[in-house]
Amino acid sequence: MSGGLKVEGRPEDIIEAGVRLSERLEKTPALGFLKSILNLTMRANSLDEDAANVRRHYNVSTEFYKLWLDKRLVYSCAYFHDGNEDIDLAQEYKLDHICRKLLLQADEKLLDVGCGWGALLHWAAERYGALGFGITLSERQFEEAQGRLAHLGNRTGIALQHYKELTDNASFDKIVSVGMYEHVGSSALPAYFRKMAALLKPGGMFLNHGIIATGGSKSGPSGGAFIERYVFPGGSVSSLSRIVQEIADAGLEVIDIEDLRPHYARTLMHWSEGLEQHKESAIEAAGAETYRIWRVYLAGMAYAFDRGWLSIAQVLALKPKDGRPSQRAWTRAHQYVS
Repeated sequence: MSGGLKVEGRPEDIIEAGVRLSERLEKTPALGFLKSILNLTMRANSLDEDAANVRRHYNVSTEFYKLWLDKRLVYSCAYFHDGNEDIDLAQEYKLDHICRKLLLQADEKLLDVGCGWGALLHWAAERYGALGFGITLSERQFEEAQGRLAHLGNRTGIALQHYKELTDNASFDKIVSVGMYEHVGSSALPAYFRKMAALLKPGGMFLNHGIIATGGSKSGPSGGAFIERYVFPGGSVSSLSRIVQEIADAGLEVIDIEDLRPHYARTLMHWSEGLEQHKESAIEAAGAETYRIWRVYLAGMAYAFDRGWLSIAQVLALKPKDGRPSQRAWTRAHQYVS
C-alpha cells in the first residue's frame, strides 16, 4: 500500500501468483475468501458505525468511480446475455432484469435501499413509470444522485438516511436491495429483513441482491485484514441458506432464487481493466495508495468469484395478503420476453 513493493504485470496474474504462494506458505488450511474477503463475525453495527463504514467505502471520490464504472455508475454485479457485452450494456441489462423480475408497473412505489448513485431509480422511473425513493448513507452518492435524478421531478426522491430510520407504514409496492445487505452485519439480519417486510405492502415484492458465501468449494488464502482495514470495514456475507431462512422468518414467501456468480466475475474484470486503463487519472482523483488498494481489491474479488470462493444471488420474495400467500406469475417468461 505504501509503494515500497512494486509489482508489474496484469492484476489477474499477480493475484494468481499471490494465491499460489500463500497456499504453499500457510501451514493450516485457510478460512478462505468466502469468510475472509468480507468478515463473517457476528457483528451488529450502530447507526453511526454503519454510516462511517459506508462513507469509508463510497466517499473515496465520485470522479474515481467514474473512471472504471459504467456511465450510469452502477456499483454492483452486471447481467450478461452472452458475456461479450461492454459494461454499459451489461449494467442496463441488469437494471432491466431487476425491474422485470419485480413485475414493476407504472405508478407503483419502489424503495431502493442503498440506492448508490441512483441508476436503478432512474431506470425504473424512466422506463417503467415507477415512483422511486432511494436511501444512502454516502454524502457523495447523495449529491451525485440528486443531480442525475433532478429532471424526473417528483417521480423520484432520495434521502441521506439509514434504513432503520424509515417509518414502518407498509407503504411500498416493491422493495429492492442491491449490494446493501453486506453492510448490515450478520447478527442484524433478522431485524433487517423484518424491517423490509414491515415497509412492504401486502402482496408486494422484495428482491435482495447480494454476495453470498459458498460451501463445498476449496477455500482460498486468508486476506480478511486487508479488506477490513482498507476497503470494506464492517462488512459481512452469509450463506444462501441463511439469507433464505431469514427472509422466510420475516414473514415473506421466497419464490425465486438466481445465482449470478459468473456475471460478477466478468463484471469485476471489466472494472479491474477499466482501472488499469485509467491509472494516472485514478491516482490524480484519489491518490496513489487508493489506486493500489483498489487494484488489488478488484482483481482479487474477480479471482474469488471466478474460483467459486464467493457467489452472488438474487432472492425474490412476496408478502402474504389477507392471511394467504400472494398471487404470482405462473412462469418466468416476463423476465425474458419483450
